[in-house]
Amino acid sequence: MVSADQSHRGNVLNTSFEELLEQFLAYIRIERGLSPATLAAYRSDCLRYMQFVQDQGCADLAQVNTTLVEQFITSLAQESAKSRARRLASIHELHRFALQEDFVDSDVSHSVKAPHMAQHLPDVLSIGQVQQLLEATGVPAQADATSSEYEQALAYRDRALLEFMYATGCRVSEAVALNLQDLDLERGLARLTGKGNKQRLVPVGSYAREALQVYLSSGRTVLMQRAKTEAELQAVFLNTRGKRLSRQLMWNVVQDAGNRAGLQVPLHPHTLRHSFATHLIQGGADVRTVQELLGHASVTTTQIYTHVSPQLLMESYMLAHPRAR
Repeated sequence: MVSADQSHRGNVLNTSFEELLEQFLAYIRIERGLSPATLAAYRSDCLRYMQFVQDQGCADLAQVNTTLVEQFITSLAQESAKSRARRLASIHELHRFALQEDFVDSDVSHSVKAPHMAQHLPDVLSIGQVQQLLEATGVPAQADATSSEYEQALAYRDRALLEFMYATGCRVSEAVALNLQDLDLERGLARLTGKGNKQRLVPVGSYAREALQVYLSSGRTVLMQRAKTEAELQAVFLNTRGKRLSRQLMWNVVQDAGNRAGLQVPLHPHTLRHSFATHLIQGGADVRTVQELLGHASVTTTQIYTHVSPQLLMESYMLAHPRAR
C-alpha cells in the first residue's frame, strides 16, 4: 500500500493506480536491477504524476491524454529544467510499461518533450593557469630548513595530489579512495574506482609520476607515522593524523593553492577534471578516448568538453574568414 506520507499532498491513490504503480516498480526493479535510490526516485515521480491526473478526475491511466501530461509538466514550472526532465523520463517509462502490459491502448506521453535545459559550460583553467596552480603548492626546490617536517610533507602531498588529479582527470572520490596497490608508477598507470564500483586504468604522466614518487618517499613516510589501521596504511593521500584524506580537505588543498596562485576564477576539485578533459580534446584527443579516461557511462556526458573557448573561436575566425581582418 502507498502511505499518505509518500504523497506531496497527503492523498492516497485509488486501487487502479496503486496496482499499476506497484507492478511498474516491481518490473523495473527485477528487469533493470536499479538501485534503491533510483527506485525511490521513480516511485516519487510516478506517485506525484498519478495523484495529479487522479485529481483531474481520471480513474486510471487509460483516461489520461497528451494534454494532461503536458499540463502536469507545466505544473512543475517552479522546478529546474533538469528536475522536470527527470520526472518526464519516469512518466515515459510508466506509460511504456502500461502499454506493454495492456493497461492502456496507446502511449499518450510519447510526444511530450522534455523542457529545454540550458547548457552550462564547465569551469576550465587555461594550461597556464593549471601551471600556476601546480606551482603554488609551495614545494621548495630543496628542503627548506625553516619548514617543519610535516609542513614539507604536506607540501609534497599537495603537489602530488594536484598533479595526479590533472594528469588522470579523476573524480574527488576516486582520489580519496586511491590505495598504494592502485598505483604502478613504473608503467605509469593508476587504477581508479568510479561510480558503481567500476574500475578503469588510466595513464599517469611523467610530471605526476615524479611528484608522486617524491611524496611517497619524502612526504607520505612522515604522515603515515600516525596511521593506526590497515586501511590508513594503504591509502595514498593522508592527512596530518595519518588518516585517509577527506573530500573536504581535498577541497581546501585546491582552494589554498588557487589563493596562493592568485587565480581569480571559480575553483573547486572538479575544475581540474574539467580542465583535463578540455585540454585533451583541444589537443586532438577524440571524444571516445576522453570518455573512457573520465569513466563516463555515456559519450553524451563527455561531449560538453568539445566546447570551443571564446579565445580559440576568435583566433579561428580571424584566420579563416576572408573579410575578418
